[in-house]
Amino acid sequence: MDDGGRIEKDDGAASAEVLTGLRLSLPAGLGMIPLGMAFGLLVVQQGLAWWLAPALSFLAYAGSLELLLVGLIAATTPIATIAVTTFFVNFRHVFYAFSFPLHVVRGWWARLYSMYALTDEAFAITAAHPGTWTHRRLLAAQVALQVYWVGGGLLGVAVGSLLPGPIEGLEFALCALFITLTLDACRTRAQVPVLLLAALSFALAMVLTPGALLFTALLVFVGLLMARYAWKRKGADT
Repeated sequence: MDDGGRIEKDDGAASAEVLTGLRLSLPAGLGMIPLGMAFGLLVVQQGLAWWLAPALSFLAYAGSLELLLVGLIAATTPIATIAVTTFFVNFRHVFYAFSFPLHVVRGWWARLYSMYALTDEAFAITAAHPGTWTHRRLLAAQVALQVYWVGGGLLGVAVGSLLPGPIEGLEFALCALFITLTLDACRTRAQVPVLLLAALSFALAMVLTPGALLFTALLVFVGLLMARYAWKRKGADT
């Protein structure tokens, strides 16, 4: 009886962790559905095969990169150019790994998936709820986010095949999602300096290297964050 009660309790705790992960993924996930639809619509409007949408969502699984790849593929861009673009767009994920709670994930296969599914949305969710993540909670959130994205893309493909003409302005959907994630991560005044540092990094990158905007902005931003951390730590020690 004791063993049975313990098993039921463990199963209940595991289910609760999964449900919590699903709940935490919901706000960003709901934003990913229209973005995924925009991606699916772009695939159709560019005259590409419908299956390219789910294929990219599984092979690349990076919303901003996938939207760029659609245009690059449609324009028959050389592979070297696509490779360089992919490197610069996804280089920010290197910095995500510094604070992403990968250490809570158990099992090599689960860790591989968690690294593969480390998207902007997953990072924003974990950053907004630090110190609360468990193995099941994190994986449930990441799987749910990918389901939202793939489902949105398939829905966009279906809708795009029924429309008589193209829709303009779909590219803004990505910008709108990043704005939502930024606002969600900066709910308190304590986060305002970080937001200002990010704006300063972007402004400096526009002046210094407009051709490599994202790469430079990320490097400057990380440098400013490290300087801020050192300054705050020095103030705490004195």
